[in-house]
Amino acid sequence: MTLSFESNFAEVNGQRICYALAGSGPPLLLLHGFPQTHVLWRRVGALLSERYTVVAPDLRGYGASSKPEGTQNYAFRHMAQDQMALMKHLGFARFHVAGHDRGGRVAHRLALDAPEAMLSLTVMDIVPTHLLLDQLSRQVATAYYHWFFLAQPAPFPETMIEHDPDRYFESCLLGWGAAKLSDFETEALSAYREAWRDPDAIRGMCADYRAALHYDFDLDAQDLDRTVTCPALVLYGADGAMARAYDVPATWQDRLADMRAQAIPGGHFFVDQSPAETARALQTFIDGIETH
Repeated sequence: MTLSFESNFAEVNGQRICYALAGSGPPLLLLHGFPQTHVLWRRVGALLSERYTVVAPDLRGYGASSKPEGTQNYAFRHMAQDQMALMKHLGFARFHVAGHDRGGRVAHRLALDAPEAMLSLTVMDIVPTHLLLDQLSRQVATAYYHWFFLAQPAPFPETMIEHDPDRYFESCLLGWGAAKLSDFETEALSAYREAWRDPDAIRGMCADYRAALHYDFDLDAQDLDRTVTCPALVLYGADGAMARAYDVPATWQDRLADMRAQAIPGGHFFVDQSPAETARALQTFIDGIETH
């Protein structure tokens, strides 16, 4: 069972955002990460759409969404504003949000900037951006070298990646713990390859990582004394690079006032590897909120 990823488009926040929409019930915004698109949520979204209205967009710079020029336009604050505008466009003033990888960072920023809209927050296989960069260890720098490669001045990383985008991005899918290409659906891989072969998408993804170093670090530093007050769930891959380097739940304890945490079988891409377990964890968490 998979979620249709037929494209819908909304003109919001000065961007053209591509998204999938399915189901009925409480609204749930699902945000993908690097180097994927909203297709990430095909299987998890299908399971969750039986109980919720699932909205799965492409972040700006990714997939079929807009890819503006300028590193400053890829700060997580701008990405979060896109998603807030999309949900308002669809008629949802308050909603649950869950994000994997870069999508988790966008979701965290959204919860900080628009707490009145948050029914709940779920972050998947990330530690806070400021913590990762401010207390960078040799182990994390080795595993997450791409943060610093992609952030190099244009057009250096873009030129290198464009030489063989499939080889580069597939190495990313396999590089953060316990994944193999067979963990990813054939149709999903085809959609990812089509997306990341676009030079503008390569440029957008590099700008996303440049923005983390040049803008998001400072924005997060300003918010170190703030906590997200809505119910929050931290999911992480039991065998991933983050779980090996950190006590992942502990990194969020002073940032999430009402936190639960759970390890999911698999590595960084546990959403692909363990879709049923991921959907079950989200459903249990959200149902607990909706019934109280």
